[in-house]
Amino acid sequence: MDQFTQNMVLETKSVPQIVGQFYVPAYQRGYRWDQEATRLLNDIMEIDEQTQDRYCLQPIVVKKREDGSYELIDGQQRLTTLYLIYKVLGDFIGRLAKNKFTLTYETRQRSAEYLETISAQSDESNIDFFYMKRAYLAINQWFEEQAAELESAPFNFFKKLTERVDVIWYEASAVEDSNALFRRLNIGKIPLTSSELVKAIFLCASSEKELRYVRQQEIALQWDNIEKELHDDAFWYFLTNKRILQYQTRIDLVLNLIAKCMDSPRKYATFFYFDEQRKKKDLFELWEEIQHTYLVLKDWYKNHELYHLIGYLITIAKPLNEIYDLSLHKTKTEFIGALKALIKKSVDIKDRNYGELSYENASDYNSIYKLLLLFNVLSTKNNEEESEWFAFDKFKKSNWSLEHIHAQQSEGLNQEKQWKEWVRLHIPSVKLLNKDDLELNELMEHSTEDSHTLTANEFNDIRYRAEKILSEDMNTGYLHSISNLALLKKEDNSALNNSTFDVKRNEIVEMDKKGQFIPFCTRMVFLKYYTPSNEGSLHFWGQVDRNHYIDYMNQVLTEYIEPIRLFKEDAIHG
Repeated sequence: MDQFTQNMVLETKSVPQIVGQFYVPAYQRGYRWDQEATRLLNDIMEIDEQTQDRYCLQPIVVKKREDGSYELIDGQQRLTTLYLIYKVLGDFIGRLAKNKFTLTYETRQRSAEYLETISAQSDESNIDFFYMKRAYLAINQWFEEQAAELESAPFNFFKKLTERVDVIWYEASAVEDSNALFRRLNIGKIPLTSSELVKAIFLCASSEKELRYVRQQEIALQWDNIEKELHDDAFWYFLTNKRILQYQTRIDLVLNLIAKCMDSPRKYATFFYFDEQRKKKDLFELWEEIQHTYLVLKDWYKNHELYHLIGYLITIAKPLNEIYDLSLHKTKTEFIGALKALIKKSVDIKDRNYGELSYENASDYNSIYKLLLLFNVLSTKNNEEESEWFAFDKFKKSNWSLEHIHAQQSEGLNQEKQWKEWVRLHIPSVKLLNKDDLELNELMEHSTEDSHTLTANEFNDIRYRAEKILSEDMNTGYLHSISNLALLKKEDNSALNNSTFDVKRNEIVEMDKKGQFIPFCTRMVFLKYYTPSNEGSLHFWGQVDRNHYIDYMNQVLTEYIEPIRLFKEDAIHG
């Protein structure tokens, strides 16, 4: 903790509490708000008076000057707009809307006088005046329109402005370098996020009576350690599906969880929660709550069983706060039981059997997806000696979809480029297994040449003959059932998506050689681990393979679903 933070003041102020003289230094650019002024008016007018919600402006960053005025380091656009709003309100409701602050400028000295006397007749002799007058006219027009609909609208607005609108008052230390702070704020190196502001609660001057300096140093170190540990992607993506860019600092996740603001639309809602709590609780107690919550999440992450159960639920979009609330006042055994009940509910398809669901049915797709995800997660968990952990971070960094293990219908292939790619992918497998139709090998080679124009009829003939070689002669009722589906990365390559088993298997083998992430059960399927070596064929995905696939699925998922049954008409051919 440095001397600047130690002597900083951080608090919330209502708009009427913004008082005094504000000095705008030369390093600030001129006033440039335009549409933003009208948006601010609309936002304030839309505050729901039936709720306790408050509207929060962006932080005002200031530094006290020797003469008692404030150097305005950040927030000039907002304060100037508030000044103009008060100015216009005075024309509608009189002296009730008297402003309590003034603005003066280091290099634009006439601006203070211009703001004081601004009207529809004011000149626009420089760019600052142009924007000030433009905002003034827009604000005036907005109030005229509101008053035309409801005469009391300006009074209603004033009530909301003075009673329901807050600013975060961030007063820098007197020894802080104003220019340096301005640059840091404006290039985003120290963005004033909720977490930065909550951190300041524990470290700023207003807290010194409650926390000794040494204890403040400890908190700063512990805070930074939590942030650092949450930068482990394996930990982060276990806890959330949100991409890193959605959080400027990762400790926000923990603070939002405590404040019950996981998806609050209110900016700085988490900061306001902790700002209220510090008025009720000792800061030691408040910090211990943050630490305790974080350590609970870390304990889940380190526990092999909790990691997989919770990780699955988070991945299917079960909110972290609901899982956390579920854990309260429960033993670990009770918590695990509650998690398993949630998981069972997540894959419940009522009176239907998973074997009856179809890839082609949009309402069935999500049910199959969740079951296959659970199958992969639990299969990883069940490895002996808890040596395997499902890589939620790698899984969430890619897009996954249900794909046919063996595709026997070339859906969506309607361009010559796609046809040629499909043929090219299947040449190695056809050459390996084709003992009788040598003419087909030559035909396939020729069809992929740049000089040859491949027609739809030619492609369909080649596809039909190739699929007869690479597919078992059996009923195809299984094609869109779970016994022929696996989780695969979404590919832009529709030719590969529509390929037969052997082609996809070769692709998976290459991915595996390169160390790419492949979900556990997807690897097991394509490397034929489920099927005994004395049964079936390495190059086909047939009835025997599907039977073993479903048998293993039934074993792994026995706690959560009724056994999956294959299509009866398919079983006849087994």
